[in-house]
Amino acid sequence: MKRRAFLAVSLASGVAPRLRAATAARASEAAHAEIWRRFIDAHGLMLDFADLDGSVSLPTPEECRQGKPNALGWWSPIENGAMFNGLYLDAAILRWQRTKSAEDAAQARRLMEGLLLLNSISDVPGFVGRGVSTDGRSHYAMGSNDQTLPWFLGLWRYWQSGLASPTEKNRITRHLVTTAGAIERLGWKMPAEAPFGTRGTFEGFHFEEVSRKLFVLKLLHTVTGEAKWRELYQPELAARGGEKNLSKREICASGMVFWYSPRHNWTSCAAVGALRGLWELETDAALKADYAAGLAASARLAAETLPLALEFDNADTSRFEMNWRVMNAEWHPQTTEQEAQALAQAQLRNFLKQAPRRGKETAFIREPTAAAWIVTLCPDPAVAAAHRFAVERVIAHYDYAKLYYSQFFWVEAAWERLQAPPR
Repeated sequence: MKRRAFLAVSLASGVAPRLRAATAARASEAAHAEIWRRFIDAHGLMLDFADLDGSVSLPTPEECRQGKPNALGWWSPIENGAMFNGLYLDAAILRWQRTKSAEDAAQARRLMEGLLLLNSISDVPGFVGRGVSTDGRSHYAMGSNDQTLPWFLGLWRYWQSGLASPTEKNRITRHLVTTAGAIERLGWKMPAEAPFGTRGTFEGFHFEEVSRKLFVLKLLHTVTGEAKWRELYQPELAARGGEKNLSKREICASGMVFWYSPRHNWTSCAAVGALRGLWELETDAALKADYAAGLAASARLAAETLPLALEFDNADTSRFEMNWRVMNAEWHPQTTEQEAQALAQAQLRNFLKQAPRRGKETAFIREPTAAAWIVTLCPDPAVAAAHRFAVERVIAHYDYAKLYYSQFFWVEAAWERLQAPPR
């Protein structure tokens, strides 16, 4: 049979889709193996980057106290532990529900314990740290809304998974209640240590802020049964504001919007994860339909980013500078969030000149893999079917053993969601 005719028969019979899915399955397993070989530290926290042999130099306790390379911990290997652990638990829980293996259960439990640790390392109530130093406790003084929402999301995923024991559920609930109460008392701002006070908020009318706050309110009512959280949730849906004076319900129904850069799937995906949580928890049919509409809109927007994956060259040998301390040459003390952020941005501009590989991984791996997860969060099977080929192509594209950043972990979550039965 000629090649063209063979391909036509293969496509018609479904052979090609099965081969493509098998390739994506092997790639997802490779990603899983690399994550657990190189990127999960001794405390069950995901690191931002590691060398190809798994080696990494963590900030010392003194560097954390001084705020080096900056007080936000940006560009350090412990920048995003709360965010990445919380989001990766979506994959870990789905994987365990599929396999029911003791190893997968233990890995999900390690991630959960890591999240609880990050809420236990500070005397500031409600503080959620980014990661820990060599002593397992020292940390940077500021977390963020980008760190704290995934913290809530991951703990909820574990709490409702069927894996959590009654004792674990009680522990998690105590942490959720204490943290949400502290954030509420601060006007929905995230607690930070002195001299910074707070950093980031769930209050506002961008999609990220709206879905995050609504999810926390709905989550707290679910796990506690306390009427207080329901009484806060209901009027929140009708609150109006922003450039278009939309209600928060309308903002959710419109879905993800890129507003501070041309695309930012990697920071917006947590808000889409929150919207998915709202869809799962909501019992009002009309409101649930609005959440589903927002998830479909988010999937369509994210799908536009999927082709970026093919721009990453697995044979690329450009330099990745493991010695992040070269940025300390620009360091100076910081006493405000604004000073820390300005320093961090200046450091990154210069660091990218020394480490061009970093920009390639963040542009062509971090963005399309986060987008793949967003697409698979949509509960509409027609949407998933429309983009399945593109998502599987993203998953299958990379050589995970050659990547320095852990920010490909979304491929595993996307694959597990493609396998999960409809809800």
